[in-house]
This record gives sequence, C-alpha cells and structure tokens, in this order.
Amino acid sequence: MYICGVTPYDFSHIGHARVYVAFDVLHRYLKFLGYEVNYVRNFTDIDDKIIKRANEMGEAPLILSRRFSEEFLHDIAELNCLPPTHEPRVSDHMEQIKDLITKILDNGHAYIIEGDVYFSVDTFLMIIIVYLGKPDDNRAGGGGRVTVDTRKRNPADFALWKSAKPGEPSWESPWGPGRPGWHIECSAMSAHYLSHCFDIHGGGKDLIFPHHENEIAQSRAACPQSNVKYWMHNGFVNRDNQKMSKSDNNFLLSVIFFLMRTHYRSDVNYSDKALDTASDRVFYIYQTLHDCEIALSPFRNESFKGVLPVDVKEQIDKFHTEYLSSMSDDLHTTTVLDDLVDLLKLINGTLKKFKVTFFLSYMELLSSDFGGKKQQVLILSLLALEKEVKEVLLTLGLSSSYNVSEVLQQLKDKALKRAGYTEEEEVLLTLGLSSSYNVSEVLQQLKDKALKRAGYTEEEVGRKIEERNMARKSKRSTRNQTKLGRSFI
Repeated sequence: MYICGVTPYDFSHIGHARVYVAFDVLHRYLKFLGYEVNYVRNFTDIDDKIIKRANEMGEAPLILSRRFSEEFLHDIAELNCLPPTHEPRVSDHMEQIKDLITKILDNGHAYIIEGDVYFSVDTFLMIIIVYLGKPDDNRAGGGGRVTVDTRKRNPADFALWKSAKPGEPSWESPWGPGRPGWHIECSAMSAHYLSHCFDIHGGGKDLIFPHHENEIAQSRAACPQSNVKYWMHNGFVNRDNQKMSKSDNNFLLSVIFFLMRTHYRSDVNYSDKALDTASDRVFYIYQTLHDCEIALSPFRNESFKGVLPVDVKEQIDKFHTEYLSSMSDDLHTTTVLDDLVDLLKLINGTLKKFKVTFFLSYMELLSSDFGGKKQQVLILSLLALEKEVKEVLLTLGLSSSYNVSEVLQQLKDKALKRAGYTEEEEVLLTLGLSSSYNVSEVLQQLKDKALKRAGYTEEEVGRKIEERNMARKSKRSTRNQTKLGRSFI
C-alpha cells in the first residue's frame, strides 16, 4: 500500500496524526490477519511550500525539508506508529520521475513549452470527465499548488516538470534543468516500489482532487494497465468546524484514542475536553490492566490445567468475532473501542471474585481443595481476558513501549495536574478529608481504628502473623516429608 506522506516545511500537527494513525491501524490489522504488507509512505521534500519557507528562513530547501522530516519521524514514533517498509524522498527518485514523464510524452499525453512539461487533459478522456464536474477553484490557481500559465493549451493542464527558476533547486532532464510537478512524484515512487498495479492507495480526503485524480490519469497515460484496487481517504481534524493547521498537543496514547473514537473517513472535532475524555478512557484501560498484572504476578511462571468457564469463553469469542467484523468492515475502530469496555468490565468483575477467593483461602475459610480450584479457574479467566485485550490494543496501536505501571502513572499525573491536585491530596479527597491532613497520619489513624475494632494491639497482630507464617511453613514441610516416605515423628 502507498500512503501520501508529508510535505516537510513545518512541524507536524494533529491533522497529520489523523492521517498516519488511521493508516497505521490499517497496517497493523493487515499484519494481524497474516498479510505480508509492503507499506510505502513518501516525503515530498521538493515543493513550492518548502522553497517559500526556506527562502523566508534563509535556509537551503533540501536542508530545511530534511530537518522537518526528522521532526516528523520523531513525532510519528511518539504516536506509536509502525515504520513503513519504504520511506522514499522525491529528491532521491529523479530518474524514476523523468522516466515516467518520458513515457507520458511518448504516448502523446503531454507537451513541452520552453522547458516546462504539461499533462494534456484533452488527450485523456477519463480526466476530462473528472474535470468537468469540478469547481474552478480546484483547477489552475486553486489549492496553492496549481499555477496559472497562459501558455497552457487548457487551463486544467498540470505540470509534470517545471523549468528551473533562480534560487530554486533543479536537476538536469531531457527538457532542460528543473524539478518535478507535485502529482508525478507519487505516481513515479508508487510504481517504483509497488509496480503500476497494487492494492491500496491512501491519504487525506483533501487529496482526492486534484492530486489522486491526476495521479490516476498520468499513471494510466504512461501505463494503460495501471490500477489501484482500493482508494482510502481519512477525514479532517476540525476546531470550531475549521480545518486545523497547527496544534500544541503532545502526541500520546490519549491522542490516538481520541482519533480512533471517530471513524477514519469522518471529520473529527478537536477540543481540550474531548482529549481529556480520551485520556480518562485510556487511564481506565491501563488501570484495569495494571490491576490484572498485580493479581497475576505471583502465578506467571506456573502452569495451569483446566477449562475456561463457559460464560467467559463465550464473551471472549463473541468479542473477537465482532472485533474482526468491525475492523474488516472499513476499520470501524469506534465500535471496537465501545465493545472493549465489556471485556474490561469482565476483567474487573473477575478480579473482585479472585480477591475474595484469595482472601478466604488465606484465612482458611475455604477448603484448600475447593479454594485452589476456584482460584485456578479465575486465574485462567484473567489470563485469557488479558491476552485478548492486549492483542487488540497492539493491533490498534494503543499499546506502549513502557510497561503498564509506567503508562498508568503518566496518565495519573496528567489527570491530577489537570484537576490541580497532588497525589497526596487525591488520597485525602478519596477518604473525604481536607488537604490539611497528612496522608501518613490518616493511614495510621485508620489502622488504629481497625485494630481497636478487632480488639488487638499492633504488637499482638504482628505476633499472630508470625505464628501463622511459622505454622504454615511447618505444615508444608511435614507434607513434603510425608510425600518422600519420611516423617518428623
């Protein structure tokens, strides 16, 4: 698959995140299904916008675009996106671009004017039909990339090669020094890495026309058999219903969750409140996983035999079937995230049962046989549920290179900062106390109250715990010796 990449003339924004998170999910899901994915995402590192910005900053265009390309790669890594198979730059593919232009000229679909090469829309029926239905602002002079040139045979003709101008980077060509037009770059690079026939081509919906329509025309003009099976386009990120151009937000798991709460083809309205809500939802996911990991940590290295409870297996199977259905139906991540809540609730319910069983077994209020079997069933349930949730998070790009407790702490710190509380103040508020209390003092008071209610001093409780531990050790030791055919008696 080929996804149109950034034009690196500035720092990335949340609109870029919308594009590359959406197609990262597609990339991950195809790999999850077992496909070997050849994923190409380019850098348009030669462009009018880059040249304009470089002149403003007194910097060479290729140096500026290289710098912002590196910034983009850093941001995309923070977004947890998998790297593509290939990340071609336009500046490294001039020969492929010139070869493709030559084929279009040879096939009679382009013409040369004083070192400029233009695609002739009048010679290509498909593109004529496309342009007839488009408004004038999408033709010459529209979109900031299509320049007006009265020498053109048709105002809708677009540049394949632009002759060199003072102060602009240029390359030698059969038509004189110059640089490629916008549309031809992606056609040449996609054909080079994927051939003229491949499966998926994607990008933002603002690229549908003229960029992708022109790509189709020039690719078929060069190679009539050229064909892309599926075209996919994501929606915008809006603020007050306006397309965003810049954002100061950190690229975190909460941003990924926020973007996936809306189907990738739809526009999503950005707000601080929406991002905070997404952060809270991610916190709930990781709090549940953290609690699960704590409960299971003593049993990770043990092998358990048994069968999952029917109700747990049915819920996991039901979720997995619906997950595959939703993702295979044009990546409906919104439905998947809604359904994931049911699994998280099941984990929390199972954790409560596990804690009760563990406590009763420890206090010897359940027979060791019954308590052990009950506990084993609950452990098997938690392991299966945890595996399913983590697998889905991995496919959605919502897993993290950090461990669960580190992610949870980061999310917690962010939530507390947003609320204006410290961690100690949060504990006091949970207990219904004011911030004038000291947490350690409060805990000691609660401990003293519990001891008084039980009728013990702290020293007596300590002795009883020690006696119980000694008795348990003695009991285990006797049982082990008996198995070996010996006895302490």
